[in-house]
Amino acid sequence: MPELTRRRALGAAATVAAVAASQSLSAPTAAAAGHDHSGPEAFDEVYRGRRITGRPTSGSGHHHGAGYAVFIDGVELHVMRNADGSWISVVSHYDPVATPRAAARAAVVELQGAPLVPFGAN
Repeated sequence: MPELTRRRALGAAATVAAVAASQSLSAPTAAAAGHDHSGPEAFDEVYRGRRITGRPTSGSGHHHGAGYAVFIDGVELHVMRNADGSWISVVSHYDPVATPRAAARAAVVELQGAPLVPFGAN
């Protein structure tokens, strides 16, 4: 059996590192495979007497990207995620918040009891 030398140990370590690096580069990540589970969770609550709900969507309706739908008393509140990860709505467009739930709550506060008019209604 050949004697283990420093040169052989370093060569073996370099080979193992190269194989590990090539496997990690070729394996798709969950986000790249379309399985990004870091998005906001669904919610359903009564806030200040108004029913607010939110859920991920498949991109239909007034949604950007994969989409997330928010409703106040059953009427859709148009929300959008900014590049920095914050959220805005048509009601509080210039006041970004951390989550779609926070956007719904901010809209309820801003509406002051008024009904939400559907987006695009004349």
